[in-house]
Amino acid sequence: MSILRRIFPAILAGALSASAHAFPDRPVRFVLGFAPGGAPDVIARVVARQLTGSIGQPVVLDNRTGANGIVAAELVANANPDGHTLLVTPGAFAINPSIYRKLPFDAVRSFAPVTNLCLSEALLLVVTPALQAHSVQELAQLAKRPGAKFAYGTSGVGNVTHIAGALFAVRTGTTLTHVPYKGGGPMTTALVGGEIQLAFTNPATIIGAVKSGRVRALAYNAPARTPLLPNVPTLIESGITGMEMTPSWYGVFAPARTPAAIVDRLHAQIRYALAEPAVRDAFAGLNVQADGRSPAEFKAFVVEAIGRYAELVKLAGIPKE
Repeated sequence: MSILRRIFPAILAGALSASAHAFPDRPVRFVLGFAPGGAPDVIARVVARQLTGSIGQPVVLDNRTGANGIVAAELVANANPDGHTLLVTPGAFAINPSIYRKLPFDAVRSFAPVTNLCLSEALLLVVTPALQAHSVQELAQLAKRPGAKFAYGTSGVGNVTHIAGALFAVRTGTTLTHVPYKGGGPMTTALVGGEIQLAFTNPATIIGAVKSGRVRALAYNAPARTPLLPNVPTLIESGITGMEMTPSWYGVFAPARTPAAIVDRLHAQIRYALAEPAVRDAFAGLNVQADGRSPAEFKAFVVEAIGRYAELVKLAGIPKE
């Protein structure tokens, strides 16, 4: 027995090393919880395209929409921990524990954080052009009128766009109806079509619609204006404080129990891809900044984000589902 105890760790380490060396031996799947066309999908496609050319296997996207990314996260949590099935998700991943009473996984223990792909800008407050509001104050006044029925759209229940909309209602003393969509793309379509009156959304998702006049940008949710739209004031300049939020992020997670050697290999390959000019140029067009922090750093980042968002959800008064 003592001999087995001594040699088993060595055998296991050798097997894991061989597994990591052979990885990947088939296509790698990026599972996303949001519809094509939104920021998570676009960013994941940029990285997948570059990785396909560097790891020797195709990297394919699998959009599994539903429940603010929970459907996709559950799929990955239950996947074989061999590095071939990965979750690519925005910061909604860290908000869900504060929004849903019961999740089919543990946001910390069910996953092996790999890295963060990038950080984006803060959120833009945008309205449908049919609305006669050209400032935040005009928007608030219209929403306070007797009989006014204003709705804000989001890319799902419990993500940063939801928190921002709920906080805006609290800070302006207005009553707004939340209308969740299956991603930023469908939400933008609804806003352009006048199905909803306003939304907080990622600049990368909405900038084309703003510049073409299909939606109107009223404010930027950050301490300073965005270089993308320098004429658009911040919410602070517009008289609304206590709503500043950190930039959105887009992380990669493997199932828990994925060998550390495979997680490290994934991180190295993704970090290499993020440094490539094609990815840098594509990210510049989306106005996001490549990140690529280590698995340990990303885990600490996620744990801190879960705690921070719990405070914001409570402040916004968002009830648990």
